[in-house]
Amino acid sequence: MSYAPSAERYSKMIYNRCGRSGLKMPAISLGLWHNFGADTAHATKRAICQTAFDHGITHFDLANNYGPPPGSAEAAFGEILRTDLAGYRDELIISSKAGYLMWDGPYGEWGSRKYLIASCEQSLKRMGLDYVDIFYSHRFDPDTPLEETMGALDHIVRSGKALYAGISSYNSQRTKQAAAILKDLGTPCVIHQPSYNMLNRWVERDGLKDTLKDLGIGSIAFTPLAQGMLTNKYLGGVPAGSRATQGKSLKADFLSDKAIENIAKLNEIANNRGQSLAQMAIAWVLRDGGITTALIGASRPEQVTDCAGAIGNLDFSPEELAEIDIYADGENINLWAQSSETKDGAAQR
Repeated sequence: MSYAPSAERYSKMIYNRCGRSGLKMPAISLGLWHNFGADTAHATKRAICQTAFDHGITHFDLANNYGPPPGSAEAAFGEILRTDLAGYRDELIISSKAGYLMWDGPYGEWGSRKYLIASCEQSLKRMGLDYVDIFYSHRFDPDTPLEETMGALDHIVRSGKALYAGISSYNSQRTKQAAAILKDLGTPCVIHQPSYNMLNRWVERDGLKDTLKDLGIGSIAFTPLAQGMLTNKYLGGVPAGSRATQGKSLKADFLSDKAIENIAKLNEIANNRGQSLAQMAIAWVLRDGGITTALIGASRPEQVTDCAGAIGNLDFSPEELAEIDIYADGENINLWAQSSETKDGAAQR
């Protein structure tokens, strides 16, 4: 049976202006970092994307190396575009990135002009697209002049391969520098993608949220659920088959006895708000308007539905925020600290 999206999808979602640009983003976006590679059945990928679009989630976020293997998430999404989402391209925001290791040799990662432009071309071929809406520098490259990396983004936009340029995991200082270069080139930085959640608040300590507001740059927070830590999955410990047992990005030692105890306390606060823990975690990220959209991941369609329900209550009392701070302050889980290193070499955690 062919897929027909919900006719009420746009009434189910909030759309926020991305900085001072004309682009509007759904308050919740879907990331294809995990569960869209060869290790997941294609039927599951289709169901996740269908459910997202049915809930008004119009933004699908990818990167060249998402899988496994690298590139397979883009290929899978390209197939979904050709089938389920055929005819809806102009209703979608599709993004990709380049910065991490993608292929062998000296030109397969980081931020050189050669790598970024070649990677964008490859991503478009895998997805069967003429352009992506947003193309990011996935991480800061300390060995390539920032002018070269930003110049490559400018070229990609001017060549029609992307509509907007973005950066990911740049700290406040480097964001200011990158934005200034892009502004001078005539291709403004429209969006920044940092990691951010209740357990990982480096963007607050670094001043990045204030910088983005001052510069008029939008933001999309990835890992708002701390890779599943801020869900009900680990309330009873670490279940077999969960991401924490797979040796991937969620390290098992993140889920210490103390961390699980704190997560249980946060779950109680969420229950008192009439929300799931995941819904409260997303609402917290979006709470003050400093983040344009929260980027979720999902292994099942039901998780998308649960996360989409977060927009039903985005308000917090001062008492709730104070109580959350008691149980969500100090987990060192920022895997991207090296990319957001400060000028003097001190990593942001």
